Amino acid sequence: MTESKGPRGELTLRTLAMPADVNVNGDIFGGWVLSQMDIAGGIVGGTRAEGRVATIAIDAMKFIRPVKVGDVLCIYASVDRVGNSSMGIGLEAWVLRDRKGKREKVTEATFTFVAIDQDGRPRPVPPQR
Repeated sequence: MTESKGPRGELTLRTLAMPADVNVNGDIFGGWVLSQMDIAGGIVGGTRAEGRVATIAIDAMKFIRPVKVGDVLCIYASVDRVGNSSMGIGLEAWVLRDRKGKREKVTEATFTFVAIDQDGRPRPVPPQR
């Protein structure tokens, strides 16, 4: 993934960065941002897989700018790759500064999800309809 003029993918999740999620420097914890990205990736992966999915890898996580309290975190997702049971989901996190201001990309990553059955075992991803 590279720097772009605007978000790549579908807006999948929006949430507000709150004071409870800050580190000692006053920035939002990177782990909080990562968890929001995982939720968004799971939504897109589960839709594509038509069922349960599990995160198995996070590749090329790149933090670009900090997230601040009051920023609206917007996660964009796209299905970049589909294998037999796995999918590569490209995720970009952008913020609207102070809930309304300039939009900035803050991080990006590729998450790998595996379609799983009710017993938690890998299953094939159905063909795209």
